[in-house]
Amino acid sequence: MLLKMLRAKIHRATITEACVDYVGSITIDVEMLEASGILPGECVLVADLTDGQRFETYVFEGERGSGVICINGAAARLVDVGDKIIIMAYGYAPPDEAKAITPKVVLVGEDNKIDEIR
Repeated sequence: MLLKMLRAKIHRATITEACVDYVGSITIDVEMLEASGILPGECVLVADLTDGQRFETYVFEGERGSGVICINGAAARLVDVGDKIIIMAYGYAPPDEAKAITPKVVLVGEDNKIDEIR
């Protein structure tokens, strides 16, 4: 059996753009991706702290230092620019390995700048 475990999280990022006329995905500043270990193309769960919406999508790399968090495609209809979100990435591990997993958490502040990495 494999357990689905949280491995990385970007916490309280602010949506800077929402583009319906796009193929899909979430575009994230590459600095946040590198800090969290989340990879381009990886599936993530997005939770909107403003209204409780949750959806899955995949990651596109955004411009370094831009602070961009852009929801693309159909999911753009679920959010508003300015909403605070949590972006979560999961991995699968057997129970004995799952016990040792410590998720990397990136805390984001104003202008989507990294405040702290846990």
